[in-house]
Amino acid sequence: MSGTDEAGFARDTALIRSGRASQFTQGIVNPPVYHASTCVFHTLEEFDARLKNPDSGLYYGRRGSPTIWALEDAMTAMEPGAAGTKLFPSGVAALAAAFLTVCKSGDHILIADTVYEPTRALAGGILKRMGVKAEFYDPLIGADIETFIRENTSAIFLESPGSLTFEVQDVPAICDVARARNITTIIDNTWATPLLFPALERGADISVQSLTKFIIGHSDALLGSVTANPALWPRLKQTALQLGQTAGPDDIFLALRGIRTLSLRMKRHGDTALKIAAALAGHRAVARVLCPGLPADPGHDLWLRDFSGCSSLFAIELSGGGRQNLAAMVDHLDLFGMGFSFGGFESLILPITPAAVRTATPWTGTAPVLRIHCGLEDADDLIADLMAGLDRFAQAAAL
Repeated sequence: MSGTDEAGFARDTALIRSGRASQFTQGIVNPPVYHASTCVFHTLEEFDARLKNPDSGLYYGRRGSPTIWALEDAMTAMEPGAAGTKLFPSGVAALAAAFLTVCKSGDHILIADTVYEPTRALAGGILKRMGVKAEFYDPLIGADIETFIRENTSAIFLESPGSLTFEVQDVPAICDVARARNITTIIDNTWATPLLFPALERGADISVQSLTKFIIGHSDALLGSVTANPALWPRLKQTALQLGQTAGPDDIFLALRGIRTLSLRMKRHGDTALKIAAALAGHRAVARVLCPGLPADPGHDLWLRDFSGCSSLFAIELSGGGRQNLAAMVDHLDLFGMGFSFGGFESLILPITPAAVRTATPWTGTAPVLRIHCGLEDADDLIADLMAGLDRFAQAAAL
């Protein structure tokens, strides 16, 4: 079920208006939270009409409610060129649904070597058991992806920038090759959201997001989405219905609330991240800052071409020392907690091991690497906290 079309409005206006059609809100500013399984029909005529067209309104909770439709509408409106969105109880569930929409036994799929680790686990687990062969490729390959394509290649999976080390892919070039060969492209667009990178407009067929991150923005719910272009939308709808995975209405409400401030938060996150990344680049304990928003980054030119801003997330490779020295830094930070997620209002830091999740592009560094999520705190306070931590690390590692 669809609400209003926000195509005529500027992006920030659409974020405020989307998913708030009168059939969802009944005049209330925020769409109400419907906890629903059974939907009751009052006449046989109404029941028979709904049997003929289940998407015309309430049918059964698994098929949706005004709460669900509101967020699906808002996510679709956010992605230029999208035909529809389905919601899932986590980002990983959304990734699985995207693969299951396009893959069948005997297929060959291509996956960027720098993807989110659970994506790699899906490829080596469920998809492998299904008889789908996954091959990993260098994310910087661009149009040369053509050399990896086989007769049975059904999908190319992208993530740009790449998870952990932030390599920027030439998404339009890869999607052009795929389209010419009738191969579906799927992209994990969680780092940028459609605000910074309109994935379908850049050529992708399906865009996946962990709404747990920036959309919800407060580290208090799990949610995922899959958004498809018109050609793939019917298949995605069918897959979602057959899988039977649904998202909780309270979590959806939190995502709808997060969307309204998303533009403001993304700008603050990005501005803070660029300021911190530039500051850390000058510390003696930092060998390299992995952030495409910095001019020195190898992916900066592609980032300038395809993105409209920087996200909160980047990494630093330290200039020496080992994991045994990290405690001196991370155990005594005041403003950075250690945690796996990102996109919330609070800043996070995470020791990472890129070498453990690579097969096509070996990671040769031996010094520790830290992933940093810049929250909404004051940037100078965050810089001071990290600089003091790096000083402690440098002393512990005798740098």
